[in-house]
Amino acid sequence: MQLKQARKWHRFLLSARTRILAWYIVLMATSSLVSIFAIRQELFTRVQERVERSLSQEVQEFRQLVKSVNPKTNKPFESHEVTDLFDLFVTRNIPDDDEFLLTLFNGRLYKHSPRALPEPLKPDSPLIQHWGQLTKPERGQIDTTLGELLYLAEPVRITYQAEPLESTADAQGVFVVAHMTTGEREEVDEAIVVVVEVTIIVLTAASILAWAIAGRVLAPLRLLTKTALSITNNSNLTQRIPVQGSDEIAELTITFNEMMDRLEDAFMSQRNFINDASHELRTPITIIRGHLELLGDDPQEQQETMEVIVDELDRMNRFVDDLLILAKAEQPEFLCLDTVDVKSFTEEVYAKARTLAARNWRLDSKGCGSIIADRQRLTQAIVNLAQNATQHTHTKDVIALGSIVRNGKARFWVSDTGQGIAYSDQKRVFKRFARGVNGRRSEGAGLGLAIVQAIVTAHHGHIELSSQPGVGSTFTLVIPVDSPTPESN
Repeated sequence: MQLKQARKWHRFLLSARTRILAWYIVLMATSSLVSIFAIRQELFTRVQERVERSLSQEVQEFRQLVKSVNPKTNKPFESHEVTDLFDLFVTRNIPDDDEFLLTLFNGRLYKHSPRALPEPLKPDSPLIQHWGQLTKPERGQIDTTLGELLYLAEPVRITYQAEPLESTADAQGVFVVAHMTTGEREEVDEAIVVVVEVTIIVLTAASILAWAIAGRVLAPLRLLTKTALSITNNSNLTQRIPVQGSDEIAELTITFNEMMDRLEDAFMSQRNFINDASHELRTPITIIRGHLELLGDDPQEQQETMEVIVDELDRMNRFVDDLLILAKAEQPEFLCLDTVDVKSFTEEVYAKARTLAARNWRLDSKGCGSIIADRQRLTQAIVNLAQNATQHTHTKDVIALGSIVRNGKARFWVSDTGQGIAYSDQKRVFKRFARGVNGRRSEGAGLGLAIVQAIVTAHHGHIELSSQPGVGSTFTLVIPVDSPTPESN
């Protein structure tokens, strides 16, 4: 029980549906992780750009204030009025969240925005001491215990007139605008957490949907497997899979159904062949056994019995030879190809055929040219047709042979003025063991025309039949001039 359960789970884990879902989840999860990482980095970049713009804006406003007039004196700010400048700017400006405005005078923190200063910006911190010694603008970004800090420091330089033609500028203070990005980064991380949660929910729902869709897409494959198992277990070749859509699976379904059609035809043909062959072999065996069981001591009777037995053995031998020819027709070495002159070949076949029986033989025409063919097999096919014609004609009936080469094909025909073939029988006379309504249209066991068909097919040709009951029949072998090649056979 445990082994069966383990095999069941093994098949489930290795099934195409599970693998499709696994790859789908891997691709979706990978793309989601890459997207989330890219979004996080982009948001951090935008936060930093916005902070830097805010810092630059504050410094620009401070510079404009330096160039303006002191509201107390209505005159430009002088060097001793730096504190008034700091007081005015800090009072007028409200910093953004996590932004700090600081002023330093004589190297010490003088005044800052109302918001409480974090530990890295305390008056005695190394950063304040560093800013107090600046003599030129400085932009920086440092990591503190509370997070990343961006700042822009601007030393204060106020130009004043010492004498009518003399001016100077002193740096009495430093203006600093600083921004802690910890808050914005935490907001970004919170947004990313929400994105991750939503992505997990969406991925779960999408995986369930993908599992259902994969099941529908692969349903024809499961039906195909079920049908194949049913055929294996029950030998039922009539089952077919309904075709849905026009995708690759539909094409596979069509191919499978076509294969089943061929298999059904092959099995049916094999079954009929076995039944017919067993019947054809059983009859002479029964006749021989019956005569042997009734064999007496009379020499005349023994002679007659031996003649019957020999005749039946000859018929069995001929039947076996015919079966052997049909079996060889499916092998690559069935044909021994050579160049055959159509005119001389037609004359040879006609000379052999006219000895089969006393009929009104006639040679219609002789084609000019040559073909690549097996002379002996082609002779066998035409002689079989001539022999077949003698069985369904009388002494005064005409049997005509002829050939012609035209449009890259050689045509050999055998026509007679005999009883003809019924229209209902014309489509099946080339099948093995087939007979007409009189039971004698094909020689012996009904393999003569089947052998002709096999020989012509091996030459990549085909047979044309024109027959009218009571008027006669014409069998025409159509053989390509340059086919088949030796390599193809």
